Amino acid sequence: MSAEPTTAPAVDPTLVGTTATRAERGGIRVPWRFILSRAAFYLFTAWAAITINFFIPRMMKGDAVDSFMARSQGQLTPAAEKALRLMFGLDSSVPLWQQYLDYWGMLLRGDLGVSISTGMAPVSEAIASALPWTLGLVGVATVISFAVGTSVGAVIGWRRGSALDALVPVTTFLGTVPYFWFGLIFIALFSSTLGWFPAGHAYEVGVDPGWNAEFIGQVLSHAALPVLTIVIASLGGWVLGMRNMMLTVLDEDYITVAQAKGMPNRRVLWKYAARNAVLPQIQSFALSLGFIVGGTIVMEMVFSYPGIGLLLLNATNAKDYALMQGIFLVLVMAVLVANIIADIVYAILDPRTRQTEG
Repeated sequence: MSAEPTTAPAVDPTLVGTTATRAERGGIRVPWRFILSRAAFYLFTAWAAITINFFIPRMMKGDAVDSFMARSQGQLTPAAEKALRLMFGLDSSVPLWQQYLDYWGMLLRGDLGVSISTGMAPVSEAIASALPWTLGLVGVATVISFAVGTSVGAVIGWRRGSALDALVPVTTFLGTVPYFWFGLIFIALFSSTLGWFPAGHAYEVGVDPGWNAEFIGQVLSHAALPVLTIVIASLGGWVLGMRNMMLTVLDEDYITVAQAKGMPNRRVLWKYAARNAVLPQIQSFALSLGFIVGGTIVMEMVFSYPGIGLLLLNATNAKDYALMQGIFLVLVMAVLVANIIADIVYAILDPRTRQTEG
């Protein structure tokens, strides 16, 4: 008796060549080879960035000790100046290569030095006290802006030619307005005129920080206007980028086949079109997350918010190179980590990436 011929399982043409293929097969394989190769690249990038971070301040005229001695108006002795230079690793009698090795040794021990502009406090403590405010404020605002802008852009691109297209020029125009203008307008309107929200700072004077209802309410009310400022100012870029990518993806054959098969529009929109159109947005989102740390100086000045941007401004004015180096190091690490995460997500969503690069 001859065996009956077996037939291959039918292949869904809407899944061929799309990033939805892996999801439809019921499991996502982690691309370890791709991840390791990218991690090696970023380790080299981190070394180069840290090396540049070490040499640039030493190429600038003056340093934190010179600034401190000028403010002391001759009250410190030469012996005190020498002691300060030894403390900050700025002793000219020590060879530069030795200073570089000492700097790496400090980093490996988790020692970022001492900040002269914060009363000789450790740099790590100064950054740790300011970083959570920036991450909590700008991080949340950036995630909200990305989620809302990408979703709205996807819907606008799906319904191209409708009245929703009018949102694109409006949000794009709002994106050209500087942050501080929005901040000043919101302070004048919602704080000075209506009295709905506080005009600045992270919480009222006299409130004890802690995980209690009063403090959390203070933090949320003081963060409302800065978050609104960032969301409105950055929404246009996400809407425009996602809308343009949707227009490109909607012309692909697999979208036409999916619609011809009678799939619900909601499934076609989010499962096929939006999933492919969002890929370029992910890299931009990672960069925006990385630059959260240092991209909020003006906003924090307007709202007197105690974040990392205001700390960097104060360190620059005081020529506090130890604190500047520490903040720049945090910024570099934030950008690298955000890009590594973006590469992983990109590879998971688009198997073609890890197939070609892995």
